Order: sequence, then structure tokens, then C-alpha cells
Amino acid sequence: MRKPNIAILGATGVVGREITRVVDELKIDFNEIKFLSSAKSAGTEIEFQGKRYIVEEAKPESFDGVNIVLASAGASTSKKFAPEIVKRGGVLIDNSSAFRMENDVPLVIAYVNDEDLKKHRGIIANPNCSTSQLMLVLKPLLDKAKITRLIVSTYQSVSGAGLAAINELTENTRAALANEEFENKCFKKPIAFNVIPQIDVFCENGYTKEEMKVVNETRKILHLGEDTRISCTAVRVPVYRGHSEAVDIEFDKEVTPEEVRELLENSFGVEVIDNPENYEYPTTCDAAGVNPVFVGRIRKNLAFDNGVSLWCVADNLLIGAALNTVRICQKVIEMNLY
Repeated sequence: MRKPNIAILGATGVVGREITRVVDELKIDFNEIKFLSSAKSAGTEIEFQGKRYIVEEAKPESFDGVNIVLASAGASTSKKFAPEIVKRGGVLIDNSSAFRMENDVPLVIAYVNDEDLKKHRGIIANPNCSTSQLMLVLKPLLDKAKITRLIVSTYQSVSGAGLAAINELTENTRAALANEEFENKCFKKPIAFNVIPQIDVFCENGYTKEEMKVVNETRKILHLGEDTRISCTAVRVPVYRGHSEAVDIEFDKEVTPEEVRELLENSFGVEVIDNPENYEYPTTCDAAGVNPVFVGRIRKNLAFDNGVSLWCVADNLLIGAALNTVRICQKVIEMNLY
């Protein structure tokens, strides 16, 4: 199997640095690697696998000879460089929202819909962070029974909004504790000691773009029809790292909590912590910095026929971004799709 030349675009950002770490953790077998960024961050030094690399400014010619690009540099940057990458014969694995809902771009969670990778035409999209953790939970359940209704409430950490948002939580908290004035910039409301029921802008239907991403991306990844009714409420919470989700699922036939628990205990990338009598259930502290999607509070839903409710938690910078991006890279190499 030939070894690819790899580039990490957006290498100096929060997710870009995680991608770099996960490439090493998953032992991606590459020929050469380069690190790319905006002009502002170019010249930064990165130590990787015992070597020092100078981050280069991303330009069209930067992608000459590159087989796979792992990108987390924002939608506008991805749209700018995607044609240049594809023109040069490379495969772009993109972590932004730029191409997720394009019909000819596969939207992939590794180990969930790997077969969709075969349809790529040079671009593969990584889903939204809150969608990503949900897919590893829903796929084994969908293999058991058809999902007829899905309601998701997300409780998302500030790291999903980037480094400035992380800093704002720290500074806002300090100001609040000192009873000082604080001007929030990243969020529409103060984030310290608060819960904000808005992530991204509002759409005409009253849902936010973040909520509609969960709805639309879930349909695309799991190939669900319009007869599967999906609703989402996305909330920002004062947590640095890790997204939580309350999930209510209705099936077309009875699926017991015990069956759900057994299915998830034997599923890739999922770890069940579900012993509420002893206060054993997953929290963001359990998920921060580690790879699994944790699931607990599995119980019969009292409002739906054939319904089950559960709680899932995951590190949004990993399964929601860097980890899945690198897992896709791993699959592309294994399936010789570059």
C-alpha cells in the first residue's frame, strides 16, 4: 500500500493542533507531512514525532504533490482551496460546514457510513460536532429497528466556538466573581454562570442553523427519509470542553432499554456508563480529552410508543472534529481512495 503525502490546513488552530496529535495517536502511515495556516500564523514552529516543522502559509502551490488534506481552517478557506486541492489530484477531508450538504460530497462518520466514501469526487465532509457523537450512538440502534421520531437537546461547550470563546468564558467568569462589568463579544449573552438557548443564527422556521445542521446531517449520514421526524434544541453551556446530549428516540417496534444497553456496549467508539443507583452516568469531565462517546441514563421514554431516552457525552474537539477527521483519513488510506 502506497503511503500518502499529507497536509494539515489550519494547523495552528485549536482543532488543527488536535488533528496533529491524533495523526500521531492513530499512527497514520504517511510519506511526508506539511503544516499550513494563514499568513498570520505562518512561521510558527511545530514539533511532531521528534521533528520540528515550520508552518507554511497556505497557497495553491502548497498542495502540489499532496494526496490528502486534513482541513480545519473555516468554511471560506476551505471553499477557496478546495478547487486547487482537487485540481492537483488531492482529497480534501474538510472539518468546516462548507460542503456538508452538497449532494456530491459524502458526509461521513468513520465506522458509521464508510461506504459513502467511495462516492467522493475529491472532497469529503466531516459533520458538525453535535451530529458526530450522535451518529455513533444511533447507527447500531438503527440497525436493530427503524427510527420514526428523534428529539435531541444539546448542551454544547464553548470550545465549539473556538479559542476566543474559551477565553471569553474564563474572563467573563473572573469578572462575574469580582462583580465587575464585562462586555461579551463571542456570545449574545453572558456565558459565565449562564445557559444560552442559541447557537448560530436563527432561521425562518425559528430553529437555529446549529439545530438544523443536526436535523439535516442526521438524515444525510443515516440515509433517513422525510418520514423520520427530527427536532433539535441546541444550547451553549459554561463548560470548556465536551458536548452533552439528551436524546429521545421512537422506533417502529419495541426496543427495550436493556437491548439498547447491550447494543451500545458492543458498538465501536461507544462506552456505556449506566448505573444511576450508584450515581454512575457520564459527564463532560469523563469525556474531556478521550475518544469514546459515553452513554448513560438509558431508560424507557414515557411519552413515545416504543421510545427510549438516553444521555450521551463526548469531547467535541475529538469525535466532533479532529478524531473523526483523522479516522476518515485512515479509512481513505485503507480503502485506497486517494
